[in-house]
Amino acid sequence: MNIEETVITIIARENHLDPASVTLDSTFAELGIDSLDGINIVFALESEMNIAIPDAVARNMTSVRQVVDGLTRVIEGKDISDLVALAQGPVAAQQASPAA
Repeated sequence: MNIEETVITIIARENHLDPASVTLDSTFAELGIDSLDGINIVFALESEMNIAIPDAVARNMTSVRQVVDGLTRVIEGKDISDLVALAQGPVAAQQASPAA
């Protein structure tokens, strides 16, 4: 399964966009995707990929690259504690970041 291609295809399909107009560097704002569209994208990704996307990952999806990176980490079983911290707010994010 190519995560990048799947994500681009689903984002384009769910938002009635030409897949060629959706790139890895596209932001949701550039594509005209609002929070309700984002929820529909999450549901479609979960259904298509047969996975559960943690809220922490879903809340941080503001670009195609973030979606691909977050899903890759979830699928590969990698640590997502930094995404969880970001979803919980700035104090939690600071606590999850290594000290400088």
